[in-house]
Amino acid sequence: MIPIGLKERTEVFDKVADLTAKRLFAPGFNRADWIGAVESHRDRILKCETVEEFESAVRDLLAELKISHIVFFHQSLQKIASNYAIGATFQPCQVNGTAKWMFQDVHDGSPPALAEIRPGDLLLEIDGQPICPPEKPAFKMGGFCQIAVEKLSGEQVHVPLGVPLPKSKWHPINRPRLVSWSKPEPGIGYLKAAGFPGQVGMDVAREIDHAISELRDCDRLIVDLRGNPGGGAGGLRLMGYLTPDKIPVGYSLSKKRAEKGFDKEKLPRFGKIPSRKLELFGLAFRYAFADKSIVMVTEGLGPQPFHGRIVLLVNEHTASAAETITGFAHENRLATIVGTRTAGQVLGGTGFKVGHGFVLRIPVMTFYTWNGNCLEGKGVEPDHGMELSREALRSGRDSQLELATDLMSNL
Repeated sequence: MIPIGLKERTEVFDKVADLTAKRLFAPGFNRADWIGAVESHRDRILKCETVEEFESAVRDLLAELKISHIVFFHQSLQKIASNYAIGATFQPCQVNGTAKWMFQDVHDGSPPALAEIRPGDLLLEIDGQPICPPEKPAFKMGGFCQIAVEKLSGEQVHVPLGVPLPKSKWHPINRPRLVSWSKPEPGIGYLKAAGFPGQVGMDVAREIDHAISELRDCDRLIVDLRGNPGGGAGGLRLMGYLTPDKIPVGYSLSKKRAEKGFDKEKLPRFGKIPSRKLELFGLAFRYAFADKSIVMVTEGLGPQPFHGRIVLLVNEHTASAAETITGFAHENRLATIVGTRTAGQVLGGTGFKVGHGFVLRIPVMTFYTWNGNCLEGKGVEPDHGMELSREALRSGRDSQLELATDLMSNL
């Protein structure tokens, strides 16, 4: 436990309260309600004498907003949600009448994948402490932790799990292998995107290009966005492969632009991911001093053999930029969507240092589809709903991918 004095607690708490009131921009946010919540929690939060207790109490207050992309943490702790820390997600399930956490998405190259943990395995303990719903698995970044796992076979094992330090303390996240691909059947391509790191997304765009080139002989395509927490503009390259034309995806609005009023047709447009680092200077000059409100437009990559025969796989962990792709495909009928409703988390967050090692990330941008729909808090409903079945996984079958492959025969 790390002690923190009353003066320090008060300074940090007041900055969190003030920044949230002035800078947070999200549908449904009410400043007066927030100020009331702050005052009702103040005494309890300021009585927390350790960093751990204080961090937890402030997080509880922020959780009452029920708004995505809000994170509060101390840089020395960095106990982060599993999809950011270890590249894996979890699904609650009942096992012999008891609630357990089942590994759901285990991305290629992630610490669990390297430890031979597979979807359907159960997480029982983290560092000797039992973990079960509703408490969500979280992991400290940097070093190792010991987890207890029940395999699909029923065998219980203890696994040392390496959790790397993140590249950025402002936005702590570890990325597994970003893009992978295969050909599950002749003529069917499978492309999995685990995330879209980087504000501009040049690296992931190149990986998507390479995957598409490897699948050039396929006339049907399954795009797997399950467990993808999003990221930056790299998802634009994937959207560019869903349609041959340059068409609007949607627009991001800042608080300032929304208050002043706007015409979406006149907002600045972003419709090309740079291919060389030299091009970043022009991009930075164009947007550095302007309002961040922009329209996103597909790149116009031309016809592809699989157009009209695309299935998107999504789940409740498909969020942010991955959810933007799903909403775009759904609104323009560019793909059949399979899985479960997406996360409903499409806001743009920014990090603020609030003193004494604490960081607050809050949303300052709101995204709307081109038709004016905001997916925040709503998500995208699939055309064909399907839960991931542990029983199917036990027999070596992915029930959602199986449905997507079956649907391909009718496309």
